[in-house]
Amino acid sequence: MKFKSRRDNLFNLLILGSSAFLIGITVYGHITGRIEPRDYWTSAIIFLLVVFLLWIFFGTGYQLKPTYFIYKSGPFRGKIEIDRIRKIEVGKTMWVGFKPATARKGLIVHYDKFNEIYISPKTNEVFIQKILELNNNIEIES
Repeated sequence: MKFKSRRDNLFNLLILGSSAFLIGITVYGHITGRIEPRDYWTSAIIFLLVVFLLWIFFGTGYQLKPTYFIYKSGPFRGKIEIDRIRKIEVGKTMWVGFKPATARKGLIVHYDKFNEIYISPKTNEVFIQKILELNNNIEIES
């Protein structure tokens, strides 16, 4: 089953606002002539950065398969065996660590002994219900 990532206003503001600002100053520089032809490489770098930010913004999602939990966020992808997941914390926000997520108050998935990953599915409840169908030994902490 596939799950889209929820997007909150803070993330929307950060990604879309940063992208619009970078594009705006680049276009303004080209229109006013402040960016010389020899400086076009800076425009290329800014364009690549905006593409990267939008790839993360639109390319974040999750998938549950019978034996794996698969996550992707732009170029960052991975999978975790569902049997290795030991606990899920609900409604928390992890500020440090690996976060293929686009919202706050998501899920912190603990797996193996010390590993954790932060995700933000569209609805936390449906994700938990579906993952418990695959492995009912997972501890849920609210």
